[in-house]
Amino acid sequence: MKELLKLIKISYEVLDQNIFEKVNATVQQGEIIGIIGKNGSGKSTLLQLINNDLEPAHGQIQWLQQDVKVFMVEQEVESHSSEDKTPSEVKLLDKMHVPSHDFRQLSGGEKLKARLAKGLSKDADLLLLDEPTNHLDEESLEFLKGQIKNFRGTIIFVSHDRYFLDAVATKIWSIEDKKLIEHRGNYSSYMEVRKQKRLTQQREYEKQQKMVERIEGQMKEITSWSKKAHSQSTKKEGIKEYYRVKAKRMDAQVKSKQKRLEKELEKAKTEPVEPEYTVRFSINATNKMGKRFLEVKNLTKSFNGRTLFKNVNFTIQHGEKVSIIGPNGSGKTTLLKIILGHETYAGDVWISPSAKTGYLTQEVFDLPLELSPAQLFHKETFESRGHVQTLMKHLGFTVSHWTEPIKNMSMGERVKCKLMEYILEEKDVLILDEPTNHLDLASREQLEDTLAQYTGTLLVVSHDRYFLEKTTSSKLVISNNRIQKQLYESPSKRDDLEELRLTLETERQEVLGKLSFMNPNDKAYTELDQKFNELTKKINELADK
Repeated sequence: MKELLKLIKISYEVLDQNIFEKVNATVQQGEIIGIIGKNGSGKSTLLQLINNDLEPAHGQIQWLQQDVKVFMVEQEVESHSSEDKTPSEVKLLDKMHVPSHDFRQLSGGEKLKARLAKGLSKDADLLLLDEPTNHLDEESLEFLKGQIKNFRGTIIFVSHDRYFLDAVATKIWSIEDKKLIEHRGNYSSYMEVRKQKRLTQQREYEKQQKMVERIEGQMKEITSWSKKAHSQSTKKEGIKEYYRVKAKRMDAQVKSKQKRLEKELEKAKTEPVEPEYTVRFSINATNKMGKRFLEVKNLTKSFNGRTLFKNVNFTIQHGEKVSIIGPNGSGKTTLLKIILGHETYAGDVWISPSAKTGYLTQEVFDLPLELSPAQLFHKETFESRGHVQTLMKHLGFTVSHWTEPIKNMSMGERVKCKLMEYILEEKDVLILDEPTNHLDLASREQLEDTLAQYTGTLLVVSHDRYFLEKTTSSKLVISNNRIQKQLYESPSKRDDLEELRLTLETERQEVLGKLSFMNPNDKAYTELDQKFNELTKKINELADK
């Protein structure tokens, strides 16, 4: 494969803070590169540098082919041009079930699919995708996987979705500690290599520490001998000169030994293993007592001449945890807005008037972007400010974020700022619209654990089945203009299905690992690719149960 471009010692700064330093990497034609890293590590910034939207502080991007056509699909935009559609774009929009409404009237998933359709139809040599799986339902996700695998050019994408990274990436760029690590293979194979490297580094460091202890002991011993010789040279009358010479000789031995020991230490300079990035927070409720939180009777909602749902009836009790699921455009966010009184409807919706409700929208532009966290979470006392700053630290923010405008933050960091409001205030009810979008893996896992322990009422919209099953006990399923309330399967049945899914997933990862090191022309490639598709089909069938 021909080299397309090189990143040569790239550094980038924001407000005098280094995002990454001396980044080196290569991109070859036909590669599908997945960029991973925690929120705020510079993943989107790297795409913007390659797209020439930003200039590096140091280093250069060297293009090795002439007239390379580059197109970028950003992770969130407030507006999108739907004019001058090509026939291939129109075809993709139809296949992805995107209605021809004004962009502002589309659901989050439909907005993303509209932008993806434009990008995939551009016939670009290099396609840059920033979090292309956010908002997408399962059917759309599978369609996108197929489009990426069949794309003729090169793709570099940012994602926190482990399964998606494994399914499509042929190379991983991991941004860690302001450095970029390149790995040929998928996400799972990278994490295995990373795990082994960390174990080796830890062993080497422990071995080095034992050597340091031994050397420091020897240094202490010979220094003690020297002090003793000097002490004797002043006390022994009549033979001071003998002990003075002995002391000088001992000093020379000490210096010689010190130099040898220092060289030994210099040779074995292994750094300790950096602790894994973690996120910690909890959300408390005031434990509102009572029976009903919400009662819906004969609810009907039409939008742009299309009926979303009709004659819907359901009740949600205080303390209940309910997920809302359905395909893109089915009306999940609209239902939340109806419950909160932000949207018109026909029928009756009663909500407990005493409930203290927190609503996390899926938008990332509805924050006061010019303000900093210090201004947004303004506190009068030193103790209160300290509490907020400690929470920010536990959420993965640095000290500099306290006075940094929100507009300079990554999308994941913006979501965390929104979450902070509900962590700091006790709410009876949390209504969360796709809360895991943009969050890094550590933050997603902590949010799962936190919501599982939350004692208030919870309504969650998400396409992440694992997340929903861990945090909710019942679901409102939007399908065929109806909304039906259902319970999740019993834990034992779910555990059996999960065990089977994990077995199939492990087998699929092994196949993917082999495929990532092969070319489509290899003899075994077709057979392995067919096996991968069969395993994927079985996993999807399990997901539907």
